[in-house]
Formats: sequence, C-alpha cells, structure tokens
Amino acid sequence: MNRIPWQDVLSFGPKDLVKILVTALVIVVVTKVQVFSDRMSALLIALPFTSLIAMVWMHQEKQSASRIAGHAEGTFWFVLPTLPMFLILPWMLRHGWTFWPALGANCLITIGCFWLTVVGLRQFGLDLMPK
Repeated sequence: MNRIPWQDVLSFGPKDLVKILVTALVIVVVTKVQVFSDRMSALLIALPFTSLIAMVWMHQEKQSASRIAGHAEGTFWFVLPTLPMFLILPWMLRHGWTFWPALGANCLITIGCFWLTVVGLRQFGLDLMPK
C-alpha cells in the first residue's frame, strides 16, 4: 500500500468528473429500475458495467494492454469471494436477521472469503496482493 501515489489518486481533473458522472449514472439507472423490477435491476448490476467502463477509461488514458489485462484478470479473481454474499444475505434476511446486522455479517464473511482466496491462490503461484 505504501507504493500507491495517494496524491495522484486523490487529485481530480475534468476527465475525472466525466468518469464520476458516467459511472454514477449506471448506479442511478439500476436503482430506478429496481423500483419496478428487482430481477431486472439484479441483471443490470450483474453485468460488468463498471469493469467495462474502467477498462475503456484505462484504454483512453493509453494504459498498456498488459495493465488492462491485469485489471480484467484481477477483477475475475476478486469477484469470486463476493459471490457467497449474494446467497447468504438473502438467506439471513429471510430468516429473521435485520438489514444492518446481516449486511455487517456478510461484510465480515466476504473479508474472510477474500483472505482465503488470496492465500489459496498463492499456493498456486498467483499473488493477488503482492507485498
């Protein structure tokens, strides 16, 4: 984490404003669709819009194909540990858990799944969180 140039990450320009607006628009549309159809909004949010948008921005910023490929591969591996949440959270909510405790428990479960994924993949030579 100490290799991240936080001053660059936290500085915003006009292009960044466009990125924020486009990305926020996707989220707003999905939440508006949800009012009418929870299944359709789930389908829309399951589509990798944010990843696709991020890769387009990376390409526009002339990042190398290797960096874009690394982003896509990392996204694949980091999506996997989030998947249990989409089964456990509904189960908890349907079995008497209130929203915030269920969400908190699922955040902890997801953190555990991330850790297991990172440690497990290191055994196969894939290091998602290099030191």
